[in-house]
Amino acid sequence: MTESHTQNLREEFNRWAEAGRGEGMEQDHLPITLPVLEKMSLEPTDNVLDVGCGSGWLSRRIAEKVPQGRVVGMDVSDQMVRVARRTSGEHHNVLYVTGEVGEIPWETNFFTQAISVESAYYWPDPAAGLQEIFRVLRPGGKFWMLINYYRDNPHCHQWGALLAVKTHLLLADAELASRKWHTSEWWTLHHRRKHTQADGFAMRRNFGLLRPKARCWCMAKRRERVIARKTA
Repeated sequence: MTESHTQNLREEFNRWAEAGRGEGMEQDHLPITLPVLEKMSLEPTDNVLDVGCGSGWLSRRIAEKVPQGRVVGMDVSDQMVRVARRTSGEHHNVLYVTGEVGEIPWETNFFTQAISVESAYYWPDPAAGLQEIFRVLRPGGKFWMLINYYRDNPHCHQWGALLAVKTHLLLADAELASRKWHTSEWWTLHHRRKHTQADGFAMRRNFGLLRPKARCWCMAKRRERVIARKTA
């Protein structure tokens, strides 16, 4: 099921890339992403993972804030990754890889922060995705997850039926809680989503006048405790 789900996602978002929809993601998601970028308080040397990077619009913004660090944008769509690479030539500290969140192609304990904007509900196995993000984060690192489509937001429940791929209607807290994470906080951001011609007619008709509530979760990886040894 997971493998076929991943393949369906790749094919669907490859079609989005070919239709030029990746470029429109920045316009749609930037109003709810900018406040989160401020909360991240990025340091110049941070290494940041952008999960579901699409055309790379967020990876490029982060790269400008971490000139001495590294940004890795990962997407399940190889076509989106090609678009991101083509449009990021001026950013020397950005690397794009094709990958699925359940098996992140990167080393353990590398990233100081990770972020995912409007992609978690597409993950074939959200719990496995969180475990993998936990693995690649350093102790004390933080993961920021921003979504519009979740169970506590009834205005967006109909979106799943309008999309060509399977989605998970996540429960706000219970499904995200884990003993591994040291802290888990969330904020609600209100905004008016502007639909474009690339969106389906039913989506524009049903949701064009609504003010969706995006929610951002911040989960911090527990720091390792250093036990002092007694010396003779």
